[in-house]
Amino acid sequence: MADLDPMTITAIMFASMLVLMILGAPLSFALMISGAGAAYMMFGPGGLDLLVASTYGAMDNFLLVSLPLFIFMGLVLERSGITDDLFAMIHKLMGGLPGGLGIGTVLICALIAAMAGVSGAATVSLGIIALPSMLKRGYDKRLVTGTIMAGGALGFLIPPSVLMIIYAFLSRDSVGKLFAAGVIPGLMLAAIYIAYILIRCGLRPEMGPPAPAAERVSGIEKLKSLRFLIAPGLLVTTVLGCIIGGVTSPSEASAIGAFGALIIAALRRRLDWDMLKYVMLSTTKLMGMLMWIALTAVFFSKIYVGLGAGAVVGEVIEDFDVAPMAVIVAMLAVYFVLGMFLDDFAIIFITVPIFVPIVRSLGFDTTWFAVLFVLSMQSAYLTPPFGYNLFYMRSVAPPSVTITDIYLSALPFVALQILGLALVVIFPQIALWLPSVLF
Repeated sequence: MADLDPMTITAIMFASMLVLMILGAPLSFALMISGAGAAYMMFGPGGLDLLVASTYGAMDNFLLVSLPLFIFMGLVLERSGITDDLFAMIHKLMGGLPGGLGIGTVLICALIAAMAGVSGAATVSLGIIALPSMLKRGYDKRLVTGTIMAGGALGFLIPPSVLMIIYAFLSRDSVGKLFAAGVIPGLMLAAIYIAYILIRCGLRPEMGPPAPAAERVSGIEKLKSLRFLIAPGLLVTTVLGCIIGGVTSPSEASAIGAFGALIIAALRRRLDWDMLKYVMLSTTKLMGMLMWIALTAVFFSKIYVGLGAGAVVGEVIEDFDVAPMAVIVAMLAVYFVLGMFLDDFAIIFITVPIFVPIVRSLGFDTTWFAVLFVLSMQSAYLTPPFGYNLFYMRSVAPPSVTITDIYLSALPFVALQILGLALVVIFPQIALWLPSVLF
């Protein structure tokens, strides 16, 4: 084994990881086993010391404290019933417009994204609340399910995004800059969805019929319904303002958010032991999964870098004189394919340590690339056969909505997401303007 060159060992390492994952091994085990095997082949028994060193190095990052607290904040807000009130507000404000509830659903998803930071929260909660309500009012089932799934995926992009925090941990970029970079692309994508719904319902009003006159309310009632925005709006503004304004670190801001979410739940009389038990157990389970993946992925990437494979990739790009933008497009294509089979956490831990140094060497802004990565993950969550939001929707959709309906409903929104991705590739300032102003 000692005679094997680094590139051969690298090939064996990646091949063994893929084989283990195909056989059903958890990602963390696949990364640890393949990484440890490569370390032993290259450096002997002493190579395994790198596992201990990388574990201490990864855990000694204060940024990781923000992950469980943001997840906790989102789960508390989800269980406090805010989504029900927001949908009732949207029904009063926009129910009288053709496709109004669909447009409102996108706006609610953007709000929940800013409160929860993950995709599944909006998809599941609105699948339970908004989907039956819109189907009962005659909305097209494919338009409704596609809207909820695509809107739910905004949680990746609109801060505070858990995925961006993990990207910053791996790439050593500023979380505040990444959050600022995600704001305008996130709002742009929401606007693209809204424009699509307006056009579809304008051409075919039966796809999103307006609410009957009996369900419409006066202007005074519409204004009163806006009160449901006050609590979540204050919380999100405070948390993001603290981070982007440099008042606190992301970890400190996440603690403020978690405490604020508990206050909101208490004021709504939803704070009890059963809710806390559910939230704490869910947070612990998710963080247990994330931390095992994080530790083994950092170890895996250190072995990869130690073998010199990253430098070899750079040399290949130089030798073949590949255009820098072509390399970026190839990376995005890799993300699109991986998204059909792996979850976002697996993809980010495997690829970011490999891709980000290449992006830097090509002279691109890694903050811009972070937005491209997150946009790619949004498409991955809607891409058949294994997009996660497809299965979230299947778990809450009524029997009248088949898995075929769900798959077909996602396709137009995947096309819209690719359009948004292309716009950010062509016009990087969509992502970079706000960070340049604030930082």
